[in-house]
Amino acid sequence: MDRTELGAFLRSRRGRIRPEDAGLVAGGRRQTPGLRRDEVALLAGISVDYYIRLEQGRGPHPSAQVLRALGRALRVNEDEQEYLFRLVEGSRVASSREVPPNVLRLLERLGDLGDVPAMVVNGCFDVLAWNRMLVALIGDPAETPVERRNTLRWLFGGELAGTELARQCVADLRASGLYSDDAGVRRLVDELSASSPRFAEVWSAREVEVRHTITKRSVHPVVGELELDCEILPVHGRDQRIILYTAEPGTASHRALKLLGESLPI
Repeated sequence: MDRTELGAFLRSRRGRIRPEDAGLVAGGRRQTPGLRRDEVALLAGISVDYYIRLEQGRGPHPSAQVLRALGRALRVNEDEQEYLFRLVEGSRVASSREVPPNVLRLLERLGDLGDVPAMVVNGCFDVLAWNRMLVALIGDPAETPVERRNTLRWLFGGELAGTELARQCVADLRASGLYSDDAGVRRLVDELSASSPRFAEVWSAREVEVRHTITKRSVHPVVGELELDCEILPVHGRDQRIILYTAEPGTASHRALKLLGESLPI
């Protein structure tokens, strides 16, 4: 159980809710925005002392019932509620850099289709495997040293740091709950927090958002503008996900992907 992060997360969510949003009368002058601790305790049906101890990182192990009650009181969304459970229960998947053979076969088959770039990343966005269509789309990850082969390092090491994609990736990293359990994730967060003010800003906001499907727009040096849908599929039992890039059939982006596929050596 990560008591420190649990307390910080509760404080961050308490601070974003106006009393009137929770059906309370604001009344009186408030030193800080958001709900007071006693108001959260009232809404969650727990004692004020218990809630204060949770925020201060010295509370007991909260039950699932208490976590759900806190989620309702703080008006968290589904991803944030799941994050609360992960902070208390720990990550539910094993960290591994070894990609299962069946996933590697799937990548190869998708590459043979000629229009589906795909790769596998782990919980801290290390790029573990990819197909030849991905090479055609973004270049060959093998040309980057293994220790630098990381999507977050690429995003926050250049002009993409301020993009919505970068923000979503950080929110997704936090949602995984791996920061509390995985030394590699903690090292990555410390490194990027020190090297990128933008990363530090987004990380400290404690946004939680699991990525499923996003739209990515870019300009390819050969085929020009691309608008691709990124489907993110979990690998069962591991902290790994398959990321597929597809375009709607009949669009310019789909034709561009086909052109890239046709340019690949047989």
